[in-house]
Amino acid sequence: MKMKFLLIFLFSVSFISAQVENVELEHDIYKYLKEMKVKSIIGSIHDSQPNMSRLEILNFLNEIDSKKDALSGTEIKLLQKYLIEFNPKLQNKDNTAQLLGGSDNYDNGLDLFFSNKLKYFYSYQDKNINFYFNILGNYNHGHQFDPRMNNSEIYDIGFRGRGTILGKLGYMLKVVKGGVSGSIDEAPQYDSRLNYNFKFNEGIENIRNYDFAEGYLRYYDEPAENMNYSFQIGREKVRFGYGYSNSLVLTGDHAYIDFVRIGFSYGVFRFTSFHGSTVGDFSEVRDSNYTKYIAANVFTLSIPKFIDFSLGEQIIYSGRGLDLAYLNPFSFYKFTEMSLQDRDNGILYLDLQTHFLRNFEIQGTFYLDEDILSNLQDMARFSNKTAYQLGFIWYSPFDFSDFSFSAEFTKIRPYVYSHTNFKNAVTAYGSAMGHRIGPNAEELMARITYNFSDQLRCELEYTNTRSGKNVVDASGDLIKNVGGDSKVPHRMDIDSEEAIFLDGIRINKTNLKLLVRYEPLRNIVFDFIVNYSDQNNITYDRNNDLTYGMLKMYLQF
Repeated sequence: MKMKFLLIFLFSVSFISAQVENVELEHDIYKYLKEMKVKSIIGSIHDSQPNMSRLEILNFLNEIDSKKDALSGTEIKLLQKYLIEFNPKLQNKDNTAQLLGGSDNYDNGLDLFFSNKLKYFYSYQDKNINFYFNILGNYNHGHQFDPRMNNSEIYDIGFRGRGTILGKLGYMLKVVKGGVSGSIDEAPQYDSRLNYNFKFNEGIENIRNYDFAEGYLRYYDEPAENMNYSFQIGREKVRFGYGYSNSLVLTGDHAYIDFVRIGFSYGVFRFTSFHGSTVGDFSEVRDSNYTKYIAANVFTLSIPKFIDFSLGEQIIYSGRGLDLAYLNPFSFYKFTEMSLQDRDNGILYLDLQTHFLRNFEIQGTFYLDEDILSNLQDMARFSNKTAYQLGFIWYSPFDFSDFSFSAEFTKIRPYVYSHTNFKNAVTAYGSAMGHRIGPNAEELMARITYNFSDQLRCELEYTNTRSGKNVVDASGDLIKNVGGDSKVPHRMDIDSEEAIFLDGIRINKTNLKLLVRYEPLRNIVFDFIVNYSDQNNITYDRNNDLTYGMLKMYLQF
């Protein structure tokens, strides 16, 4: 009896010290976990919905630590670095610094900013609550060489506060404010966030500026062995669907979505229900702005050492307030949408990812936009709005440690992501929420990655994209609609019922990108990027080259 009480007590203490707030999608830990998963060190990391809590990541890291004999030297150093970051019990004066305030656990002082220690501006921990506060800084210098010389400076500063209360309630608040100087028009190619920022696009102030805010509350509990559930409300970047290059479903690289999310997991079964809102196209006329809603359910069956299989559904609607029908997690949204008089954009998709080959993974997605039953045999019909994606990653080929090769093919038929009501297109702020190439396009991507050390990582990526654009005149009026714009739907009795793939203005684009990421000191990261693209307009025999380089610096203290 005493032993049982002791185990319950130890479990409670351990859980109270747990951190259940999520880790941002940009964090490099996701790349490391992906490599360890492909290497069969750990099992499924459900990267079709990659937002993970710090507790979940720590559990993966502990599993990797138990098998570290199978790791390379660089993989072990990365593991040690991440264990210190995600396990507060390992943080001490030798590896962690707090720049403001006193702490018995951490080294103190502003002079530690340039040390190689994990850094917090301020932190607080006791048996009930933990709180971590960081100042964030970002600087991006982009220099275009061709077709003309110019440069842009993008810089911001902000803060992030996060923590967990009683081991169950995670919270986070992040605020960033920045400015842009130099060439304003080219700045979004160096920082895609500017494409969907209202302050930047409005541009009415003397200094072109931007701001972003994220925050949420997340409740998490483990009521039984191998079972957990969560409820989250707030705003953060989210992604649905696989994709080594870009997801077909929701990429995360678009305007923020404010959402409520319910998650449940038990054994091999996982379920997520999501309902969010975002914004429509940008307009300087405030009365023209509108809200669009996104509802989604995803069922996943994860069979260890074999395969993950997911069935997802998604609805996009607008023109009215919150629809209670789509708050129901136990509903088939497409049929529900039909009962609501077929006003909304209904989507189904299938995901799969293999686990049975060591060092090799295959994943794919089939995406079906609206049409379920009619004319499926006629793939040239405009209503067959389908897309698919298939790719693989090969990690440590021929025992070449710390090296990976991945490739992926994506094909998106005409009119995918569009809807008869343009406000229900799969866009936010006028930019795609799905794959970046858009409808009536295909892309082949290949990427090689090598971790030279725990501080230095290099990626070389090649893409070849073919697309068919709508034909417009000099004033922008539509001449021929080929389904090449997600914001322009098929027009009954005007546009052809046959949608030939890659019809319209034919664009071929080749892109080559080199990324070198270097972290000389903890929480100080540099990205060196060189990008070259060759865009060839086959229809009008025009060629455009674009070459630019970037130096990006990230600070966190």
